[in-house]
Amino acid sequence: MTGVLVHSDHLTLYDFGLEHPMAPGRVRNTISLARHLGVLDHLRIVPQPEIDLDLLRTVHTAEYVAAVMKGEPDERYGLGTTDNPIFPGMHEVSARVAMATVEAARQVFTGQTLRAANISGGLHHAMPALTSGFCVYNDVAVAIRWLLDQGVERVAYVDVDVHHGDGVQEIFYDDPRVMTVSLHETPACLFPGTGFPTETGGPGAEGTAVNVALPPGTGDAGWLRAFHAVVPDVLRAFRPEILITQHGCDSHRHDPLADLNLSLDGQRASYLALADLAEELTGGRWVSVGGGGYSVLNVVPRAWTHLLGIVAGHPVDPTVATPAAWRAEIGEWAPDSMSDGGTGDYESFDSGINPASRLDQAIIATRQAVYPELGLHLGF
Repeated sequence: MTGVLVHSDHLTLYDFGLEHPMAPGRVRNTISLARHLGVLDHLRIVPQPEIDLDLLRTVHTAEYVAAVMKGEPDERYGLGTTDNPIFPGMHEVSARVAMATVEAARQVFTGQTLRAANISGGLHHAMPALTSGFCVYNDVAVAIRWLLDQGVERVAYVDVDVHHGDGVQEIFYDDPRVMTVSLHETPACLFPGTGFPTETGGPGAEGTAVNVALPPGTGDAGWLRAFHAVVPDVLRAFRPEILITQHGCDSHRHDPLADLNLSLDGQRASYLALADLAEELTGGRWVSVGGGGYSVLNVVPRAWTHLLGIVAGHPVDPTVATPAAWRAEIGEWAPDSMSDGGTGDYESFDSGINPASRLDQAIIATRQAVYPELGLHLGF
C-alpha cells in the first residue's frame, strides 16, 4: 500500500516574513529534495480539501477563528506579536494546513493508506483561543478531534520537536482517549516553559500526558536512550489505534533556536523507531507531520526527506549525496550528504543507570511521574 503525502503549493505560503525564522522555504526545499531523490515517486500525493470552519471550531473558539479571519493585530489572541505577526492570507493558509493534516488522518482512518504525512503541519503550540510559538491553528489537535469524532477510542501523539507540544497536551489533558508524549529540551531553559514530568494528565486521564524534559546539550546517544527508555513502554501500555507523530527537527545541533545536539542521523533513527512502533501497536496506522526546524537549508529538507522516505516505505540511504541539481537550487550553503556522519548508537537505560547523570535523572523523573499511573514497573 502506497504512503500518502498531503501537499499543494498553497501549503508553502505559511510565511511570517523575511526576518522571521518560520521560513516557508523549509517546505519548498524539502519537496524539491524529495523529488530529486525520487522519494515522491513512491508516494501518492493528494491536495488538502476545502476549508471547513466547523472543523476548526471543534478545537478553536468561534471568537478566535473570527479574529484570525479578520487579519488584524489583536493582543487578546496573540495576533500581531513579534513571534506571531500578521501576514497576508493568514487564516486561509493556516486553515489549509489544518485541513491537510485532517486529510492525512482521514486517509489512514478510512484505510486508503497506512501511512500519511503533512510536512507543513505540526503547529503544536496553538491554543483554542491563542496564537503561540509561530502556530495559528493547531492542525494536529484538529485531526485528533476529527478521529475521536469518528469513533476512534485511543489516539497516541508523540512529539519529538525540541519544544514541548503544549497546545496538543493542553487541549486533550483531560481526555483519557488521547495520550500525548513529548521529548523536549527542559522547560527550565526553553519556550514554552511547560512540559515538566509532573504534568501527567487531568482528572480521569492520569498517565496520558508523558513528558521527557532533556538537559541542554543532549546529543544522539542520550536522546535515543531517553526515547527508548520511555516511549515504547507508555505506548504499549496505552494500546493506541492510530499513532500521530510530530517531527520538528529543531533538536538538531545546527538549529539556532534551541540547545540540543542531535545529528540528522539521530533524528532519522527516531523516525524509524516510530515507524516500527506503529507497525507493532496500530497495525501500521501512522500519521506524521512536520513542526519546528529553523536551519532552513542545511537541516530541515534533509530531515523531512528522510521522514518522507520512511513514510513511502523506501528509506533514503544516509550515505548518498544530495543531488547536484538540488544543491544548485539551494546555493553554496547546501549540504552535500544525506548524513551528518552519526551512527544512531546508544546504550539502553536497562543496561545500567547513572544516578549522577542529568539525562538519567530526567528519565527517572518521567518514569516516577507516569509509570505508576499506567501500571508499569519503574525498572530501577
